[in-house]
Amino acid sequence: MKARKLLLALSGLALAASMSVQAQVKIGVIASSTGAIPFVGIPQKNAVALLPKKIGDLSVEYLVFDDASDPTQSVQLTKKLLGESKIDALIGPSGSGNAMGVLGFVAEAQTPMLAPVGTSAVVLPMDDKRRWVFKTHPNDDVISEGLVAAMSKRGVKTVAFIGRADPYGENWYKTFAPMAEKAGIKLVANERYGSKDTTALAQALKMIAAKPDAMMVAGVGADAAMPHSQLIDSGFKGPIFQTHGAASGAFVQIGGKKVEGALIMGPLLVVPGEIPDSVASKKITLDLVSGYEKAFGAKPPIFAAGTYDAGLLLVRAIPIAAKKAKPGTPEFRSALRDALEDTKDMLASQGVITMSAKDHSGYDLRGQVLVTVKDGKFVLIKD
Repeated sequence: MKARKLLLALSGLALAASMSVQAQVKIGVIASSTGAIPFVGIPQKNAVALLPKKIGDLSVEYLVFDDASDPTQSVQLTKKLLGESKIDALIGPSGSGNAMGVLGFVAEAQTPMLAPVGTSAVVLPMDDKRRWVFKTHPNDDVISEGLVAAMSKRGVKTVAFIGRADPYGENWYKTFAPMAEKAGIKLVANERYGSKDTTALAQALKMIAAKPDAMMVAGVGADAAMPHSQLIDSGFKGPIFQTHGAASGAFVQIGGKKVEGALIMGPLLVVPGEIPDSVASKKITLDLVSGYEKAFGAKPPIFAAGTYDAGLLLVRAIPIAAKKAKPGTPEFRSALRDALEDTKDMLASQGVITMSAKDHSGYDLRGQVLVTVKDGKFVLIKD
């Protein structure tokens, strides 16, 4: 009798353990912590440490990999996570080009992907592939709206553009150009530079020769400082505007005194001490700042916010999906996608998120502000 009770007890424990394993949510993370863009990937990887290990009654496992900034490795790791690990969602990859390269694979596996990248090309135009992707930084049109408004306020009538020769730079031109023209701002030059280039002197001279009122640079982190510096070295005295891709310490560190006065549309995250109490997402932003500083001894770059907000989206969506299906199943992944798309007025570190079938970024200008660089630090422009 005792043996039978013991056997039943052991069977119950085994069943409970089995159910626990089945209930575990697996989240894949691909971050470029080595290679060409570690300034992006390292903060993204670090932010994973701030994400919850349990959501509701479900334990969460994060499978973190480094793709060495290599698009080919991004694809290989994505296929491994989808096929062997059977993840329920993917956060990453880091670079815009890397993320674009895995869209087809996550769509084929019908697994949600939360992309902490700059280019809105990962979610626009919406189609059967992109319906599985959710971007965890504001779309280019949101940032562009703020930049165009700032230019108009400062009387800018002509502008020269230079962007990265990649999906980020290309999409930025396609977004910014018509918005600027509509606002009565004429584009007088359109140039590109490689993210690994050491000079953009020829491009800078062409832009200056066009005699614009202002310059517009679409770069990311440290590389955004290079064309900016070249414009200054070549004698340009007018305002130089930058996208949210430049809202990072690497931009200031590499650019030094040459990027002083840069006008950047970026998240309130970069000026945490100046966030007004009226901002609804202030507490969430400060939670990220304090958590990151405690764990890593430094303020979080904007790139960490992409991973952090991805985690917040999953915290909200996973319990909803779990009511419809068990983690690890196609039904759960489908329900998770639907729950992410149904996000409404969710506070995040970069503002407020409201998704829809047409908008898989969901941020608006709440949480985005115009900042400048002063004495080596980002400072909020309040006018």
